[in-house]
Amino acid sequence: MARTPQTDESFLREVDDNLRQDQMVDLARRWGPPIVTLLLVALVLLAAGLWWRGHDAYQQGLKSEALAKPLDDLENNQPLSNPAPLRAMAADSKGGYQAVARLALAADAARRGDPKAAAADYTAIAGDSGLPQPIRDLAQVRATALQYDSITPNAVIDRLKAIAVPGNAFFASAGEMTANAYLALGQKDRAGQLFATVARDTSAPATLRARAAGMATSLGQTVAPVAGADTL
Repeated sequence: MARTPQTDESFLREVDDNLRQDQMVDLARRWGPPIVTLLLVALVLLAAGLWWRGHDAYQQGLKSEALAKPLDDLENNQPLSNPAPLRAMAADSKGGYQAVARLALAADAARRGDPKAAAADYTAIAGDSGLPQPIRDLAQVRATALQYDSITPNAVIDRLKAIAVPGNAFFASAGEMTANAYLALGQKDRAGQLFATVARDTSAPATLRARAAGMATSLGQTVAPVAGADTL
């Protein structure tokens, strides 16, 4: 007796389901262990990554704490009470913490009355291509200020030529030293123009702007009075 179409369809579905089940079992046997291994490796890597982030954040916090006291000393015009942690950080750390530690040690040398050592430290920082440019610019400005009386006006101008430009974070300080160097060379017009530009830099400290305005005026430049600063 012939099967009805409905019975044939039911039989075919059963065969198809069994076939798919056999295929899934075969795939599980063949690829199950590698997949499980990959999942375990991924979980281990994820856990390691989370641990490293937490560990790194903890280490960064320790470095920040280690910097707090020395920076407070410098801010209060006091020599560093314990420079050893900063020396270790300057030697071993990377990036921003290393740069801050090196700048603090150089500032401390200057405060202790050793401008030669401080200038050498700042010069090394300024020449370190691995540090951010603003850090290097700051170090160059401070090194030049410490050595201003012992180097030639042309050396001052050459050192600061890339910094004594409007828009640079340290333009005012670099501009004032450069203008004084021009003045020492007898280049009064260039000196007066640069003094006037510094006086108009609203991001600069008011006292520095007022000093520059006074110099610019004495050299024939017209500069508006600087608000908030005594005329020097």
